[in-house]
Amino acid sequence: MRLVLTRPEADSELTAMALRARGHEVLVVPLMRVEPVDFDLTSQWGGVIITSANAAVALSGHSTRDELCGLPLYAVGRRSADAARQAGFRHVTSAGGDLRDLVRVICEHRADAKAPLLYLAGADRSGDLIGDLAVHGIAAELAVVYRAAIAPFSSTLTKALQDGTVDAVLHFSRRSAENYLDGAKTAGIVGQALGVRHLCLSANIAEPLVNAHASQIAIAQHPDEMSLMALVDVAQG
Repeated sequence: MRLVLTRPEADSELTAMALRARGHEVLVVPLMRVEPVDFDLTSQWGGVIITSANAAVALSGHSTRDELCGLPLYAVGRRSADAARQAGFRHVTSAGGDLRDLVRVICEHRADAKAPLLYLAGADRSGDLIGDLAVHGIAAELAVVYRAAIAPFSSTLTKALQDGTVDAVLHFSRRSAENYLDGAKTAGIVGQALGVRHLCLSANIAEPLVNAHASQIAIAQHPDEMSLMALVDVAQG
């Protein structure tokens, strides 16, 4: 199958390797460009939270990195947990799922925590993680450490969709799905872009595609890459 990955290139690298090892052709065409944001961290924290690998990467050159790397870190999934370890964090716990799983894991580990947790995130976020934690009596504060700028469709992606040579697009975030739809509109190929298979990590991610009346949408049984790979296997037949 000819598959499209639209995440930033660094995020797509391992996924592309895994898909190619299964015999698929993969087009990596990032529709987001991650840009670091200056931020100031002055308080004392009881731990760190990330919901994207980009947050760990953005922290890599910051003056507080060494101090923060000694704190417990809670990551939403395996990929963000791996990025945190690569950034130098030594005590990493992965929720292995979505925001609800992350809240559950943090509650299990931090129910009696006194110091607030530091949530490193992008300028655009889904859900209300800080509010969800507050319901359970856990304080967390947000630090925006990167932003994701929209990148237009490449000529390669536009031509592949026009020629009907794309078998499926994999969507790992709601933002990437929204960027895909915006890019298709700008390129004037909405019909072709909606007509291919869309394999989505969760129902929340699929929602913009559903609202746009995409004709073939499949949602992973669990919000992890292994379940998304299973959708690829099903689509291949």
